[in-house]
Amino acid sequence: MKKKEDRLFLVTNDDGIRARGLEALIEVVRPFGEVFVIAPEEGQSGMSHAITVKHPIRIRKVSEEEGLVRYSSNGTPVDCVKLALHKLLKRKPDMILSGINHGSNSSTSIIYSGTMAAAIEGCMNEIPSIGFSLLDYSPDAKFGSVVKYVEIILRRALEKGITEDTCLNVNFPVNSCHKIKGIRICRQNKGMWKEEFDHRTDPQNRDYYWLTGEFHNLEPEAPDTDEWALHHNYVSIVPVHVDLTSYRALDQLRKWDIESG
Repeated sequence: MKKKEDRLFLVTNDDGIRARGLEALIEVVRPFGEVFVIAPEEGQSGMSHAITVKHPIRIRKVSEEEGLVRYSSNGTPVDCVKLALHKLLKRKPDMILSGINHGSNSSTSIIYSGTMAAAIEGCMNEIPSIGFSLLDYSPDAKFGSVVKYVEIILRRALEKGITEDTCLNVNFPVNSCHKIKGIRICRQNKGMWKEEFDHRTDPQNRDYYWLTGEFHNLEPEAPDTDEWALHHNYVSIVPVHVDLTSYRALDQLRKWDIESG
């Protein structure tokens, strides 16, 4: 394991450069090495792996002090990672950390998550990466009860490493009545969002729609899933990889007998 003075961490998020979760993550990471932060100027939740191709990407240095530099960008979380890796950093970071997100990224929410997209982008560049999320969507969310678990997970990742082609999706429960019971290694829960669009009319009498919806857990009793762990007040860790191939379907598709050449 590298010494503190030799480590470089890239930190980002999707809630924006002023988010409380980002500040909480920075404070946890600083004792472990040099920290370079680049995050969206404004919130970019739900952007998934989007990149900016239709207008210029701009950056702004927010602050600089010993061991810590902060930048903001008008781009997406993935834009931020790409800018850091290919333009702003003099060397590849030892780890990419994203979050701490205000809101859940468990189950299929990972598909929509800008927080996890940043971690996945790191994984694609062969950099150990972790996304952290707290199940509290409030801008004023309190992170005091989870920072010690961020430190535990970060320390263990540095000591033991993360499997190649894999990043970690870490979610923290929020429950003011009970303490977190511990950490569980999980698989991603099967679930889906049932969307609804609230139809409204603006002051100019023009129609518009506001996305709402509810999450439907399709296996609520499965104790090996992230949703079960979070519901029972555990921190969940799900290993995630980029390969979207459905290997179970390969043999079935080959029976179609449509391959040629």
